Amino acid sequence: MTVAPSGPTFPIQDIPFSYRGSWINISPVVAEKTYADDLHLVSHQTGLHPVLRLTPSHAGAAVIATPTLLTWDHAAGRVDLAYESTDTIRLRGDGLGLRIAAAATTLTPFSGTYLYRDPVDGSHVFTSYETGRRYRVRVLRGELEGSAGVEALGAADRHLVLPAGRPWEISVEEYETARRPSVSTASFDHLVRAAAATFTAFADAVAPWRGPETPAAELAAYVLWSATVDPAGFLTRPAVLMSKHWMDKVWSWDHCFNAIALAAGQPELGWHQFQLPFDHQDETGALPDSVTHSEVLYNYVKPPIHGWALRKLRQQMPRPLDRDELATTYDRLARWTDFWLAARRVPGHDLPHYQHGNDSGWDNATTFDGRRVIETADLAAFLVTQLRQLADLASELHQPEAAARWSHTAEQVRSAMLDRLWTGERFTARSAETGEPQASTSLLDLMPIILGADLPSDVVAALARRIETHLTAHGVATEPVDSPHYIADGYWRGPIWAPATVLVEDGLRSAGHIDLADEISHRFRALCEKSGFAENFDAEAGTGLRDRAYTWTASSYLILAAAHERRRVRS
Repeated sequence: MTVAPSGPTFPIQDIPFSYRGSWINISPVVAEKTYADDLHLVSHQTGLHPVLRLTPSHAGAAVIATPTLLTWDHAAGRVDLAYESTDTIRLRGDGLGLRIAAAATTLTPFSGTYLYRDPVDGSHVFTSYETGRRYRVRVLRGELEGSAGVEALGAADRHLVLPAGRPWEISVEEYETARRPSVSTASFDHLVRAAAATFTAFADAVAPWRGPETPAAELAAYVLWSATVDPAGFLTRPAVLMSKHWMDKVWSWDHCFNAIALAAGQPELGWHQFQLPFDHQDETGALPDSVTHSEVLYNYVKPPIHGWALRKLRQQMPRPLDRDELATTYDRLARWTDFWLAARRVPGHDLPHYQHGNDSGWDNATTFDGRRVIETADLAAFLVTQLRQLADLASELHQPEAAARWSHTAEQVRSAMLDRLWTGERFTARSAETGEPQASTSLLDLMPIILGADLPSDVVAALARRIETHLTAHGVATEPVDSPHYIADGYWRGPIWAPATVLVEDGLRSAGHIDLADEISHRFRALCEKSGFAENFDAEAGTGLRDRAYTWTASSYLILAAAHERRRVRS
């Protein structure tokens, strides 16, 4: 065993070990906020499902994870794991044995895992009701020490044992029905080197500027690379899942940040990320709330940040969109905008409304305390940005009448936002039904800063002052820490979130508040370098919260770090 690990090490409790394109990973996370003592082979086909429990023969083995090699290390020996392909892993042991067991201990007519020995090739196969797939274990070197539960029904301990004290090597394949076994002749060390070359090429593409000043960039690249899956199920494009923990979906605003982070170095993958939810646009133009392997949800939507995101995406892409791409994207964005104008405006109202906090992406923000079907300034501002982007696209496509119409509607919504929601000191929301105003101290109320110089200077100044009241040592809290509604792990009622940070930083910078934008960028980048790429962070302690390997957080770090490096080089 001579291969050396490549790339940054990371805690397997926080970040799963996986491979670009794969629907499987190795992790102790077996359900939402649920951590097993042992690592598991987990599949994300049809949802998050732990399939096989992997237990080394000696207790206390240390787990060392890098982007291309996972090792259980013990004084008695070691077990190494690497990817042979997107659906096949290779394991080898020397001095240390391994027990491979079905994670589900009970087999019923509709759930659980069955184990049999295939008489055709001598392999052992676990079949999983939960994933609808099979997992073939083939011995490539050495031999099994034992097995149990073969062909057992009901409750049983189904497992295979690889020996301690003797070298061995196996492969584990995820497949559907009757695929011929993998016949790769590549050595284990070759697989690790090939994976390292593949990952390094990806990191070089998305973060060519990385260095000592950006110590988290390579790990951020790994979080994106390893969370990417090949097309399958409802995902007809390569997709960057939000996580290969329990947040294993693509939500219809999260994807924008991944698209932007990938645009410069992986433009085709970035373009796929932007387009993916639009593949499931309904007849009204609405985007789904989320898409994943076996599920498309329409019970909520997400905010229309796509005009803003498209502008950023095009600024970063190394090639222009061709006319067909431009026309298709214009049509999709127009239909999405028309959904808000037609289906989410009360007759006679200029402002659109949310039906629930989930529609905003800020599920439980204090903006929604009280009435929840409300017209809000953030929604209006995002829609204005999107309308102006549509006007620009229409002009590119030589449609001057459509461009004028989009511009007129943008001004109409902007004026209504300022006339009806701006008090002279702050933005408030109002009931879409009664018009009754309701104020909050949520950062969501300050998101119109995204309009930057498109806002009156006094409004920009007031928003900037209020944003400063949300600033902690680690970044912008979604609720001020001195608010009576602040909760340290309160989701959108306190923690620091990556997308809010990127949007606020961008708006402040475009409005000329450079020093504050720089400070927010600096604090968030330092937070990620200290605490990783969690779904969100404790605003006071700076610790990661919830899902600890969230791609929009990694992407936001890359977006802010890349922009900082560009400014540093120019200066």
